[in-house]
Parts: sequence; structure tokens; C-alpha cells
Amino acid sequence: MTTLVVRDHDESISIAFDDLLKYHGRSSIAGVAHAFKAMERAFPLLSPDEPPDRYDITVESGFPGGGARDAFEMVTRCVTEDRYQLTSEPAPPEAPEAPGGHFFFRLGYRGTVVDLVARASLIPADFIEVACKDAPSPAEAARAQELKEEMAERLLSLPAEEVYDATLR
Repeated sequence: MTTLVVRDHDESISIAFDDLLKYHGRSSIAGVAHAFKAMERAFPLLSPDEPPDRYDITVESGFPGGGARDAFEMVTRCVTEDRYQLTSEPAPPEAPEAPGGHFFFRLGYRGTVVDLVARASLIPADFIEVACKDAPSPAEAARAQELKEEMAERLLSLPAEEVYDATLR
């Protein structure tokens, strides 16, 4: 499986998806997978010649999911270092709906910015309805977790270019 590589004080650090799960857990595994794929797509565009320095990466997130936030934090330390924020701009119209927002991210690095929009075909039609229930029954909660696990598996099986469309700004 692919790993994300960032620089930290002149040392390369490789972070695998399983490492992110050790930090976040499985409760929002789809959000972890989305952030992983977004970073996998963005890093070569933001820093084509070498891994980016983790402390120079900024993240704007189109949805407030804890899985994505934790994945970005572990890789870039952007939450701790106050370089993470929820975007105040409306998501592009093609960005699929996510719990509390849209599957849209904007990553920046040393003056270069890339917008990332998930491919709508990768989001199950009933995902939002099931995943956003305020008081789900045990069966609904189990179905929501099943959909999250299936989505994560689907995203991880694809090249990042097939998960997220990227636009350099």
C-alpha cells in the first residue's frame, strides 16, 4: 500500500493508512481514507521534486469530520500548529455532499494551492442519509459503519487520481 511521505526537520517520515487508523480509530474510517487520498493526490502537485515539509502545509476542509481532521493532523500537524480550518467558501458545485459539508479540500504549500474534489461516483447514494442520523437505531448505526468501511476500502483500492480531481490555483 502507498504511504504518505513528508519531511520533518530534514528527515523523511512515511505514514501509512494503518498508522492513521492507530491514531484515529475506525469510527470515521471513510473520513480518514478521504484525507489520505487527498494528501496522496496533492503532495506531488504541491512539491513535485521532494516530499513537502509537514510544517508548511495548510489545509482547508470542506467538512468537519473527525477522521479527516485527525488524518491531516497526524501527517501535517496542521491542527496543532493552527494551519487547519474549515473552509468558509462554498464548495464547488461538483463536490459531493459529506456529513456536515462536502468532500472538498484545499491544501497549500509555500505559495502553491490545490483544490481537491472527490468523484461523486465513489460516494454511495444512501451514505449521507444513513451516516447523518442524529439518533440511529443499532441497525442503522451498524449500516452506517458498514458503508464507511466499504467506502474506505473502495477509495484505498484506487489511485489517488481516480478518487480526487485536482486543480492548481
